[in-house]
Amino acid sequence: MASRRTGAAGRWAVVGVGVAVLLALPSVVGALPASDAATSAPELRRQALASTGVAFTGHAQAAGGLALPVADQLTGVADLLSDRTTMRAWYRGPADWRVDVVTPTGETGVHADGTGTWTWEYEDDVATRSEPSPLALPAAPDLLPSTLGRRLLSEATDGELSRLGAERVAGRDALGLRLVPAEEAASVARVDVWVDADSGVPLRVQVVGEDAGAGPALDTGFLDFELGTPAADVVAFDVPPGADVRAGEDARLLQAADRAARDGDRVRLPDELAGLPRRTIEGAPRGVGVYGRGVTLLAVSPLPWRVAGPLLDALRASPDAVADELGVRIAAGPLGLMLLRGPDGPVLAVGTVDLDALAGAATELTGGDR
Repeated sequence: MASRRTGAAGRWAVVGVGVAVLLALPSVVGALPASDAATSAPELRRQALASTGVAFTGHAQAAGGLALPVADQLTGVADLLSDRTTMRAWYRGPADWRVDVVTPTGETGVHADGTGTWTWEYEDDVATRSEPSPLALPAAPDLLPSTLGRRLLSEATDGELSRLGAERVAGRDALGLRLVPAEEAASVARVDVWVDADSGVPLRVQVVGEDAGAGPALDTGFLDFELGTPAADVVAFDVPPGADVRAGEDARLLQAADRAARDGDRVRLPDELAGLPRRTIEGAPRGVGVYGRGVTLLAVSPLPWRVAGPLLDALRASPDAVADELGVRIAAGPLGLMLLRGPDGPVLAVGTVDLDALAGAATELTGGDR
């Protein structure tokens, strides 16, 4: 919106004073004191989780502070978690929304309907159809504050929650809610969610790792937010004539894990790992194990050497890498990543757990000595 207002000022200089007032208005409104409410932490969480049906239009920005030394397989994820992502959102409901990712060179729109998503790359004239997947690498729409906030609060217990004060976010009163995970293995120190006082929609989310002095590992928030149902034709997507239509593919790492599992039992996946219980995820490749809950999760997957080799080189190149008889592991903020030596080949372990938990998981999986 700032760029639009700047352009308007250039075209209509005669109303420059009025435009200057409009430009200053968002910061003035944001500086107004926020009104707090006597809402308990559990009740505020309930309101946030119940806001999935609240329609809105918004403009958000996410800033990732994670420096992932990864190979080609995870370049997109690394960029998403380390760069600044600008998004425009039109949300009619959980299965009826549109999120445009805006970059200096153009924009990419993701349109959801009841059976999947269309991703429209305008500059390349490519439309990609993706079906729902039980496991997927994060994408830009996952960083929208409303989506991420509900996701991170979804499995929190009352004992992990406390109230913060109130702030102004996108010109609205937002009530603060802090989540401190209880798991010993957790590498996330806290998650702060600012919830719209009127609608319950999360307006801002900050994820802070153990090194709080380094700032948030992820900070996403709305810059503009307006309640109301967007027009259906704004959200809907029809493939333009002549567009290159492609089918979405599962993440290459998940495909590789499924193939590795079919080749043999690379590693035994226990019912508990690093003190975290195993989750049941219907439809997930049988070679992938996911452990934990809420903001403390650990995923384990066997990898073929053609995938693991470049990843191992990237991990070793990190100045903070820890290499020992168990494998190589790094911490990028609250995200831990390890390539361990399984009994029949390499195994990837990744999640929001600390390096000690990764080493412990490797010991349990391989029977090695710590």
